[in-house]
Amino acid sequence: MTAARNPFTPTFGVVPPVMAGRDELLMRMRSAFENGLGDPNLSTIIIGARGTGKTALLSCIADEAQQAGWLAVNVVASEGMLEDILQRAMESASEIAPSDSGRHITGIDLAQIIGIQWETDKPYEANWRTRMNALFAELASHDVGLLVTVDEVKASIDEMLQLVSTYQLFVREGKKVALVMAGLPKHVSSLVSNQDVSFLRRSRQHYLSRIGIADVKSAFARTVESAGKTICAEALQLAADSIGGFPYMMQLVGYFTWLEAFESLSINLEHVKRGVQLAREDLDSGVLNATYRELSEGDRTFLRAMLADAETSRLANVARRMGKPNGYASTYKSRLADQGIIEELPDGSLAFAIPFFREYVERISAEQ
Repeated sequence: MTAARNPFTPTFGVVPPVMAGRDELLMRMRSAFENGLGDPNLSTIIIGARGTGKTALLSCIADEAQQAGWLAVNVVASEGMLEDILQRAMESASEIAPSDSGRHITGIDLAQIIGIQWETDKPYEANWRTRMNALFAELASHDVGLLVTVDEVKASIDEMLQLVSTYQLFVREGKKVALVMAGLPKHVSSLVSNQDVSFLRRSRQHYLSRIGIADVKSAFARTVESAGKTICAEALQLAADSIGGFPYMMQLVGYFTWLEAFESLSINLEHVKRGVQLAREDLDSGVLNATYRELSEGDRTFLRAMLADAETSRLANVARRMGKPNGYASTYKSRLADQGIIEELPDGSLAFAIPFFREYVERISAEQ
């Protein structure tokens, strides 16, 4: 027989066939694109640690926007992002196809938008906001909105702040526009606390936590069945238990389990056992090992000092175990938080943020 294509996608940013545990957020975004101007969800920030599926979720939200007749532009926070937004928007606008709503663009004079000039004594070179306004005017004539998604937000990037500030003006001017951003908790916190863009505090903020085991089991089973296989209850339970509620791990476990069951129409317990083992090895070598190698010895010492606590740690206790004053330990806390390796919880305690990294550090420490 011809084996079905592996439906699991352990590649960063690729939208999986079934998006586990994010139904409520996607429903809100779908409604926001249909409602249009005034819907608070059109300004949304997605916050989560590595492995929680932020990038894939942004892609899924972009798909929802396009289904509702919007243009969607996806960028990563970096210098040059403003021009990239404009270029990608014009590129998409010139090719957009009719949606279910019947809205479409049949042609935009890109040259006119790129090179706007006024009849004055000397040529006028339009700035980014002016060029975007020309694009919005053309989109408005077709009743098409523009969604901009920004991944890996960082307040330290000047163009990130410029985008957010100008976006506020677009909203005030009644433009049909949406901005959905995603980032690590520390970086989002820095952005939202920046006084130049303080209005962001009124945006919708969604924290991506671990997915409940019931949602994991449902999504895993539906993904398997969508590609023509079945999975027994015992095997499904083991797969769900091994995933730990993290979307990326679900794709890894599913991918390797599918390979193990390649010639079979039914996934059994042995397929999953081997798939879980391969997934953990892949996570270790491809993500966790590389992350650990990039840490300084001080970073590693801080993480090892956290292991004595069952779940969360207090800075004072970590500093005491390191044999250093709180101020010294605080430097490493900030370094690790900036990298998204640990996170500071609302009560001030600290926790590992990367899926399964705590267990990895425990194993490495035991081997040394």
